[in-house]
Amino acid sequence: MVDCVSANGLDFERCYRAVATRDARFDGQFVTAVRTTGIYCRPSCPAITPKRSNVTFLPTAAAAQQSGFRACRRCLPDAAPGSPLWNTRADLAARAMRLIADGVIERGGVPALADSLGYSQRQLTRVLSAELGAGPLALARAHRAHTARLLIQTTRMPMSDIAFAAGFASIRQFNDTVREVFAVSPTTLREESRRLRGDAIPNGNGPTVNGLLTLRLPYREPMDRSWLEWFLSAHAVPGLEQWEDGTYTRALRTPHGYASIRLQVLPGHVRAGLTLHDMRDLAPTVARLRHLLDLDADPVGIDESLDAGNRRGRMPFSPGIRVPGCLDGSELLLRTMIGQQISVSAATTHTARLVETLGDPIPGPMPYLFPTAETVAERGADVLTGPLRRTASIINAARALASGDLVLHAGRTAADIRRDLLALDGVGPWTADYVTMRLLADPDILLHTDLVVRRGAALFGIDLSDTGRWAPWRSYLSMHMWKRALAERAAPARLPSPPMMNRGMPLAARR
Repeated sequence: MVDCVSANGLDFERCYRAVATRDARFDGQFVTAVRTTGIYCRPSCPAITPKRSNVTFLPTAAAAQQSGFRACRRCLPDAAPGSPLWNTRADLAARAMRLIADGVIERGGVPALADSLGYSQRQLTRVLSAELGAGPLALARAHRAHTARLLIQTTRMPMSDIAFAAGFASIRQFNDTVREVFAVSPTTLREESRRLRGDAIPNGNGPTVNGLLTLRLPYREPMDRSWLEWFLSAHAVPGLEQWEDGTYTRALRTPHGYASIRLQVLPGHVRAGLTLHDMRDLAPTVARLRHLLDLDADPVGIDESLDAGNRRGRMPFSPGIRVPGCLDGSELLLRTMIGQQISVSAATTHTARLVETLGDPIPGPMPYLFPTAETVAERGADVLTGPLRRTASIINAARALASGDLVLHAGRTAADIRRDLLALDGVGPWTADYVTMRLLADPDILLHTDLVVRRGAALFGIDLSDTGRWAPWRSYLSMHMWKRALAERAAPARLPSPPMMNRGMPLAARR
């Protein structure tokens, strides 16, 4: 990964070189604040490179706003892909940023964030201010401003609805924040966008509670689209999710209700169509979609590191592979346990039966939500089939989730989650590693016990007992080996070919 930002601050020379060359790989990793104009930009901003003496580099947009800078309306620094640091770092600041993006502060304030992380509010504020240049409230405010700008410029929603959807407590707070961050009123921001883009927004009032909102989710190139498309298509559970004609559709629970989503991976961005039961869930839903598709990764840096460890002329890795995340931790664990020791197609059949019987029905293209842990704990034994021990293990895991004895969210450390998972009956190292990797987007978990990964390692000529040179990217190495083995099994067809790959491919080796 491009290492311009570290826990100790910013390397001025590396950052300035990135700005001078307009290197888009750095977008989202830091912002450039120009003292003479009072504006902050993304590194790839097309404007004339400012003089060294006039710039300072800050780790977040919130830090720039805290220092009195306003966002560039030309390069839109808040619209860059997110920083990959929040996945590669496991410290308090990184874990806090994941939860802030998920809307924890909007739902429960700073006390809820501090409680989720196990720190006092005072200590949390001190650490975030030192590490990121802004406290939790300022970081959440910057996140709300980004959501507001997105809706102002891409929809016809009334400003009052946008204020509510972005998480502001009042119209006045919304107006004041937009003016302070972008130096213009919300109305002017919308008019400027329409002039630059042409009036490309469909007629009407834009999305309502039951309306469709279409967004562009940017990512850093390159992108191995075939891998993500295979992963989504092969694991799609009927009734809950669907893959058809390059579009992934599914229903998911959100903090205030539910949403239906449609995703298409396109060059340079993912087109996301969202129908939200409650518009307050927009920002956390977008954050979860970015996490699902690993859109904030730095593929060039990752690929360079993996290629550097690829000795003795092994077959080259395909560029831009991603590690799929998840939309809900409880669902991830239960689905993974259902899929232990059976094929992907069998796992989707078992899960589809569970969803159809116990899932909550909703309107929309996908008729069900994945059942809650409470419902699975209470009624899952009547629906789940297979070995009695596996069924009992799934029910016990659901009970732990329902009671709060097991907590799965992105603000926890990998060590704590793995420890708690291994304490469950029926959860072994593979399940613990797989769930931790996808829940936290942890980049350095080697699925060395996975049979498919082992086959891929043999095809690449990789010794799984000697993988230190690929740290901290062994999760991505696992994906390369997984893909290689699946492609070999599907010969003479090759990935991507979701229909072929969906015929009973093993999900992985088990415990």
